Amino acid sequence: QVQLLESGGGLVQPGGFLRLSCAASGTIFSGNAMGWFRQAPGKERELVARIFSSGTIFYVDSVKGRFTISRDSVKNTVELQMNSLKPEDTAVYYCNYYIVRIRKNYWGQGTQVTVSS
Repeated sequence: QVQLLESGGGLVQPGGFLRLSCAASGTIFSGNAMGWFRQAPGKERELVARIFSSGTIFYVDSVKGRFTISRDSVKNTVELQMNSLKPEDTAVYYCNYYIVRIRKNYWGQGTQVTVSS
């Protein structure tokens, strides 16, 4: 089992920034990916950014150039630096841990990000 503890999130004005952090504990598998999904009201959950243990990084097009994902493989943490935030970034953000070999996902509880003036 993998447990995920998130921190960060909150209310910010358009153009502002926030930083999300997530720490994984429990049984840590090699060949994994850590990342962030988000779900806005009335919409499906979408992958925002993901970083694999190999170093490969993925961003959804809408956040490219604004968000940066990073991880510390020793501490089993992942962070998402979100800059130039827009109202459309408003959503609940979920930390995700993915075991590639068995295609299994673990989820954090979610943290609210609200971008509004």
